[in-house]
Amino acid sequence: MPDAGPVAVLPRRPLTVGELLDSAILLLRQHALVLVPLAAALAAAEQLLLLPLRAAADTTPPIWWLADGRFAAYWLLLAVGAATEAMIIALLGNPAARAAGAALLGRTPRARDLLRPGAARWGATLALALVAGAVMFTAALFGPAWFVGFALLGAIVPVLVVDRAPASRALPRAAGLAVRGGARASLVRLLGYLSWWILRVGLASGAIFGLAALDLLGPAFDVPVALVVWAAVNTVAYPALACLDAVLHLETRMRTEGLDILLSRVPAGTDPALLAADR
Repeated sequence: MPDAGPVAVLPRRPLTVGELLDSAILLLRQHALVLVPLAAALAAAEQLLLLPLRAAADTTPPIWWLADGRFAAYWLLLAVGAATEAMIIALLGNPAARAAGAALLGRTPRARDLLRPGAARWGATLALALVAGAVMFTAALFGPAWFVGFALLGAIVPVLVVDRAPASRALPRAAGLAVRGGARASLVRLLGYLSWWILRVGLASGAIFGLAALDLLGPAFDVPVALVVWAAVNTVAYPALACLDAVLHLETRMRTEGLDILLSRVPAGTDPALLAADR
């Protein structure tokens, strides 16, 4: 794909899976000034929240696997982790979705535009993030149900922010879009998560094991360093997944609702309100 720009970020046509993943990274790169600091704060808070649960489950860094028979505590840790991930991705989805919508319309919003609270619907976004967290916590308690919950929640914030749907309709519409076309959007979201999960585990474990092999990591620093490394890795992974949700939502609308046909009739730089689903 060409260098980052409005068209390169999200062309006005259905995309291949590889193009979707590329578009998400380009969107993140273009708006890293907003997305990365916000993700860093949320990722750091998540690590501090999970720390006592990891201690209760007697897990050890860098992967925090179950070490002995504390299975119930470990299962609770996994469920809470699934919930915090979903909430963080949802919150980051607000500026990511607004940036993706602007890029599709040939506009390049500035950092202060994405941070401006006016019309951003942050209150409803927070409410939906809590809903996403509750859904993922419950689904994770049932093991494989996590895959279903995660697959269906990708568009919940883009539906709110880009489609301008009422908060009460965001979850049903997001789930409906996720299962269209043979559940393509669901499968792409799961693929994106799996890719980033492998990358996160590899980077975090590699960094920590590397420091230990060089005798730069003493026993007293195992946990603090692991927290910092995981927060750093998630600082990139979480906004990347939020950007994937944003571009995947718009691409699904082009593929299933003819959004690209509508946009072909309007000039670049059009008001983002054009993307509202009820037009």
